[in-house]
Amino acid sequence: MPRPAPGPAFRAGRHPISSLVAAATLTLSGVLVLAAVAPQAHAAEAPVDLATAGDFSVLAGATVTNTGPSVVDRDLGVSPGSAVTGFPPGRVLGTVYAADAEGVALRAQDDLRVAYVDAAGRTPTGAVTADLSGQTLVGGVYRADTTMGLTGTVTLDAEGNEDAVFIFQAGSSLITGSGSAVELIGGAQACNVYWQVGSSATIGTTSRFVGTVMALTSVTVQTGTTVDGRMLARNGQVSLDSVVFASSACDETSPSASPSPTDSPSPTDSPSPTDSPSPTDSPSPTDSPSPTNSPSPTNSPSPTNSPSPTNSPSP
Repeated sequence: MPRPAPGPAFRAGRHPISSLVAAATLTLSGVLVLAAVAPQAHAAEAPVDLATAGDFSVLAGATVTNTGPSVVDRDLGVSPGSAVTGFPPGRVLGTVYAADAEGVALRAQDDLRVAYVDAAGRTPTGAVTADLSGQTLVGGVYRADTTMGLTGTVTLDAEGNEDAVFIFQAGSSLITGSGSAVELIGGAQACNVYWQVGSSATIGTTSRFVGTVMALTSVTVQTGTTVDGRMLARNGQVSLDSVVFASSACDETSPSASPSPTDSPSPTDSPSPTDSPSPTDSPSPTDSPSPTNSPSPTNSPSPTNSPSPTNSPSP
């Protein structure tokens, strides 16, 4: 007797069990595919801790030289060298530490070394061309294996996060052209911009530069440049020519940090009406002498004390 043909439920791909297996396989494959293409989020970069080096606008290892009416708004230091020339005509609004006995500049150099190593060791999070000009970059770490240049304007966008950190790693040198600029938008702050330079940095004439340069060897800042940040060299010199440092303060004020209305004295802190003497504290009417304290009419001599008519002689 011939066997019946398999019914619809048993044809290839139609068996309930095979359908479930196929569906599970498809779902699992979908998960695996999604997991493979899902972008990896990068954790926000922490600031580079400059420690005491952050007190300096200019810090050098060998010498600091200046030409023209430069203005240095923070401290200026050199260690282990001790030569500082060109002030005046340059002005230092902070304090000059040149191999000082207190070791302030030496300690700042130690802190600069730690900060330099930290910045150099950060993992790059974005790719940049050798010339940063024309690019808009968000917070992160950007590396050029050799020279990093800037011939025009680079824009740093914090995307509304004032804590966004920008770290640039130049494998050898950093060179900016005349009239170049670093622009900050989206809440970006100069105090969160760092330039780690493997050899020397040269900032071109009339540039508008932003951030802290940490150079292994030397820094040269050419005529007419404004700097919102710091020029720090570990081993060599820092050379200035009519440069103005105008460092903006890092804004650390957030709504939660500002005093809340409850921090001001509340109405309950002022004396309440109960603190003033109450009406019961003033003498009551009963405290004044009562009418009963005045002599009564019975205290005056009565009419019976005068001689009576019977005391006169009779006829």
